[in-house]
Amino acid sequence: MRNHPFHLVNPSPWPLFASFAVFIFTIGMTQYMHGFIGGGYTLTLGFSMVLYAMYVWWRDIIREATFEGHHTQAVQRGIRYGVILFITSEVMFFVAFFWSFFHGSLAPTIEIGAVWPPKGISVIGPWEVPLLNTFILLSSGASVTWAHHAILAGERKQALNGLYMTIALAVVFTFFQAYEYVEAPFTISDSVYGSTFYMLTGGHGLHVIVGTTFLAICTIRLYNYHFTKSHHLGFEAAALYWHFVDVVWLFLFVVVYWWGGA
Repeated sequence: MRNHPFHLVNPSPWPLFASFAVFIFTIGMTQYMHGFIGGGYTLTLGFSMVLYAMYVWWRDIIREATFEGHHTQAVQRGIRYGVILFITSEVMFFVAFFWSFFHGSLAPTIEIGAVWPPKGISVIGPWEVPLLNTFILLSSGASVTWAHHAILAGERKQALNGLYMTIALAVVFTFFQAYEYVEAPFTISDSVYGSTFYMLTGGHGLHVIVGTTFLAICTIRLYNYHFTKSHHLGFEAAALYWHFVDVVWLFLFVVVYWWGGA
């Protein structure tokens, strides 16, 4: 019998399998980008292995937390710290590209015409699709907060409705982002503006897709009665991640679309 509240994890094959899957995925991506014969098949195999590793590893964690009772208050506190540190590292990811954007815009070099936006670049107006997407994403932040409060109040049906609304808004946001990319008058290779624009908005779009997947898994878990008033750490992590995505988009809208395109 243990005399501490911490979870000593049983030996698992998934960390090693996940490492091997990422290795295959990286090789496949490299081969595919350089036009190697069979590179697409290797990429598909590696990506499938990564997805399988995610599924089985998350399955085991859900089993340990929900059915075996290993996630005590002390364990949950440690996981919360881990989620906060993870989001902090994500903040640093965006800081790097915002820094690059400001470096190019505050002191534009002669190579780009000594002006910002660079000479020849037709920027995307902030008051059309970007403004619409801002309202959509802020609304999704409100709906995920609604779902959180509903879980705390024991209102499972309302929580599900809040999550359904959040996921629907996230899908609409992603659709409009893709539409904007299709209609954009410049590409990622068009000077420092194009590269920083697509790295910032594309990086954020990837985070939206990850957050949407996160919330979809939480919806399935809530539907299967995995969450209670006092035990819903998985949802808390998803909600915190989603609010981070919201805040990053506000910075993107103000800095890149509004101020950076003026």
